[in-house]
Amino acid sequence: MLSYCRWEQASELDRSYHDHEWGVPVRDDRKQFEYLMLEAMQCGLSWELMLRKREIFRRCFDNFDFRKIALYNEQDVERIFSTEGMIRSRNKILAVINNAGCFLDIISEFGSFSDFLWQFADQCSIVYTDHQTKGMPASNGLSKKIAAELKRRGFKYLGPVTVYSHLQGCGIINDHDPDCPCYRRITERYPTRFLTDEGAEY
Repeated sequence: MLSYCRWEQASELDRSYHDHEWGVPVRDDRKQFEYLMLEAMQCGLSWELMLRKREIFRRCFDNFDFRKIALYNEQDVERIFSTEGMIRSRNKILAVINNAGCFLDIISEFGSFSDFLWQFADQCSIVYTDHQTKGMPASNGLSKKIAAELKRRGFKYLGPVTVYSHLQGCGIINDHDPDCPCYRRITERYPTRFLTDEGAEY
């Protein structure tokens, strides 16, 4: 993931993702699922590779329509696995299908996955002020709590580190550098809480 907005040397694809998506609060369930499954697919690989293969993923997984994906069968697994340019990991493909079913279970219980996820942040984007001086962690208390809850509900490939990256991507955690224009745009447009990484109000 882009480290504290030092992205001048990053690829054009990474810079575009940083400028237009990373950290912008997401309330749409389909986009939440796409972001979450990109993180799951990334395990052991680079984020830039995920962005380069994003259109392949979208074609393979019906544009991340979780309702369709939850109904996939073995023929779908073989179709996806044999798609040119697709990541050759049967376990990750099966995890996406499994997670679509778990995603639907949460929607059935909470009305939407976004509502379920944002409740952990009191409906606000969080700025951890400690990250501005100590650097960003690989995971934190919030991501560990959410990862444990997702695991309890049957999700796969979504440990604390992967969940932390998702929270950054979907805007629950705003880890843009305070000098970054994206940081100011997000804090000005969306409700924001300022906390230490231990959770104390700033």
